[in-house]
Amino acid sequence: MRCPKCAESRDRVVDSRSVREGTAIRRRRICLSCGHRFTTYEEVVRASLRVIKRDGRHEELSREKLVRGIQRACEKRPVSMEDIERLVDAVISELESEYEREVPSTVIGKKVMERLEDLDEVAYVRFASVYRRFRDVSQFLSEVEELIGRE
Repeated sequence: MRCPKCAESRDRVVDSRSVREGTAIRRRRICLSCGHRFTTYEEVVRASLRVIKRDGRHEELSREKLVRGIQRACEKRPVSMEDIERLVDAVISELESEYEREVPSTVIGKKVMERLEDLDEVAYVRFASVYRRFRDVSQFLSEVEELIGRE
């Protein structure tokens, strides 16, 4: 592992702990050359899932892309990064147990929306507006009214 600051390969692990429900290990390291502290993650590499997009294209499932989309929906909301990470971990774990190689993007969107609804209703509506491609305010209002009716 190279130091991100000075590119030296000599470092020492200061702390290790299990994260993401035991599926990864987080290691805090210190560079023995410049003293810079940095974090690395170690996890089992699995055959990655491929997403079947609405237009028929296939692409690799990107955890980072999923996190970014949920972060945008949760912007300026009282949702912590840990909450988002847990949500993404749960969705990916569920997808990996249900699908072997390919998963439709619609399934991913539905699973995210199910969890967002419990986490933050405003973030849920924001995500739904992009996922369901709302074309006008009436669709937006309809979703909000449906959400209110469920309570």
